[in-house]
Amino acid sequence: MRFAALSAIPIAILAAQPAATQAPSVISVQLANFSFTPKTIVLDHGHEYVLHLANVADGGHDFTAPEFFAASAIVADDRRFVSEGEVEVPPGQVREIHLTAPAAAGTYHLKCSHSFHKMFGMSGSIVVR
Repeated sequence: MRFAALSAIPIAILAAQPAATQAPSVISVQLANFSFTPKTIVLDHGHEYVLHLANVADGGHDFTAPEFFAASAIVADDRRFVSEGEVEVPPGQVREIHLTAPAAAGTYHLKCSHSFHKMFGMSGSIVVR
């Protein structure tokens, strides 16, 4: 009887612990010559994410989605990478943006704003569901 009472203490302590916070989901996006992969990014509203933006090209590209970034909650340390809704990603480099997806569902336009890149196919969308 005494053993049963003592063995219940660790279980009670574990049950009283707060649930561990879930790590943000990582969304990897490749920026290549005139393409985003994936072309459509799907997020759940209100969830935390890390946008892992990798420029695999020899030239510069950016990830421009002003309405999306305006509606998202970006972690303070990463706001320095987002200027007027645009994240510049130099050749061969990576930028990671930690954020919470917008609270409301919607579709946001995505493009590379460098000259002619959108015209050559470097556009896509971010769908928040």
